[in-house]
Amino acid sequence: MSSSALHNAQDDMDNIVRPRAVKPENPMVLRAMSEEGAAKVNGISKTPPPDLSSGRSTPLSPDAPPSVQSLSSARKHVRAQVKHRMFPSIEYTARVSHFDPKSDYTNFRGFFVLFWIGLAIMVITSMLRNIKDTGYPLRVQVWALLTEDTWQLGLSDLVMVVSTGLSIPLQKLFRRSNGYLRWKKAGMPIQSLFQIGWLVLWVNWPFMLNWAWTAQVFFTLHTIVFLMKMHSYAFYNGHLSTTQHRLSALDNPETASTAAAVRYPSSTTHLNEMDQKREGQKDKNDKETLTQLRDDLALELTSPLGRVTYPENLTLYNYVDYILCPTLCYELEYPRTEKTQWMELFWKTLAVFGCIFLLTITSEEFIIPVLRESAIRLEGSPHSMVDKGLILAESISMLLFPFMVTFLLVFLVIFEYVLGAFAEITCFADRHFYLDWWNSCDWLEFSRKWNMPVHHFLRRHIYGATRRHVSRNMATLITFMISALGHELVLGCITKKLRGYGFLAQMLELPFVAIQRTKFVGGRPLFNNVCFWISMILGPSIICALYVLV
Repeated sequence: MSSSALHNAQDDMDNIVRPRAVKPENPMVLRAMSEEGAAKVNGISKTPPPDLSSGRSTPLSPDAPPSVQSLSSARKHVRAQVKHRMFPSIEYTARVSHFDPKSDYTNFRGFFVLFWIGLAIMVITSMLRNIKDTGYPLRVQVWALLTEDTWQLGLSDLVMVVSTGLSIPLQKLFRRSNGYLRWKKAGMPIQSLFQIGWLVLWVNWPFMLNWAWTAQVFFTLHTIVFLMKMHSYAFYNGHLSTTQHRLSALDNPETASTAAAVRYPSSTTHLNEMDQKREGQKDKNDKETLTQLRDDLALELTSPLGRVTYPENLTLYNYVDYILCPTLCYELEYPRTEKTQWMELFWKTLAVFGCIFLLTITSEEFIIPVLRESAIRLEGSPHSMVDKGLILAESISMLLFPFMVTFLLVFLVIFEYVLGAFAEITCFADRHFYLDWWNSCDWLEFSRKWNMPVHHFLRRHIYGATRRHVSRNMATLITFMISALGHELVLGCITKKLRGYGFLAQMLELPFVAIQRTKFVGGRPLFNNVCFWISMILGPSIICALYVLV
């Protein structure tokens, strides 16, 4: 009876509809369950003995080393923890966010992509608005200016560049001379007078041909660039010719000068290093042996890489190569890459034209209309000084964002794409054309970081030359004045007005730098960076409004 009841109860249990077993979705849980090896069939547990494998690991022998036993124990412990987890574990530790000042994270390339997407949206919006208003996607005013006087500009620019090559025969003449035409005697004044006459001629050339402002500003900037290139080539080779004459004179040491060898400052030499080397040279005068002096002079005549020695560099090929290299400081030799990356050159060239297109759109849509409308309002009915001030302030406020975009595009097209393209053409290896100028805390730091080629030139040929005769502060002041005059020249060519606003604005940077470096302000980098960006955004708009509207 009891056995019959038990049999019927078991049949009833077998007839009960039960839910289907669900396979665990978490693979870690599934693996833990399979590795556990516990399987029950008809209520009977079939667990493999410890000496058998589960199919996923090799059983340990009793005489296994302690290190192997520890690893096996750790694996079993982890599997046991995984089996009982309902949710995946999250590891928490002491970390800072990417934008935290203490963060070491530096990859913000996504914002660079966002910048270009924003410019694309601006272009599409402007084109749709132009189609609605005029039926054409683009305005033609700036495009007409860009294509005006193209042949005259190209031929004039070619002649201007070729004319700098007169420095080669002049340097050969100064080197071969044994009289008054040596560099230290008449050579330096002749070269300086040639450069002054050359600059006056080519700066006035666009005015004589009555070019548009777009062609004039390009030609003026190119003229200033090649003036710096020619100056660096001539004065460095002039120094080397003097050094060679001194080395040759030591063959007769009785009549030769034994003063210490003069080291021409490198383009990467820090200002403090210049001062220390200058003091060291004063102490070494008349104390060097002839052998050491010969070695120092010979070392000065040899390139940093040791493959070129003066005067082997006084060739047309060497000068053309220097003209094409993206640098303003002449050296006997530059580090080179193995070969030109042609696809990289193609993309950089395409980016140059893309940036020029964006600059044109920005000028046509957001800068020129504001200036034109403000000029009409100021020239209309008489206004009080308050009304004129309000019109000027409104114009400046409307130009803030367009000029900020223009500044960023000019920076990219010059220092990233144009210089990068010429670096690819010449296999120029040093692509350090700028530093993180966007983190600058004052204008002196900005001037060092945002334009490395010009900074190297000013430090080597202006500061380094004047520092021999004046104090450090005076040499800095002279360097700033020459830089400010160059900026004023460019602004005068754009607007065809000499007002001095640009010169005054740049010279005012020095007292602001002095204030920002006091102990009360200097220790606040975030505050100083905010002040820098405010002045960077306001400056171009104010200067443009003053030159055009006042």
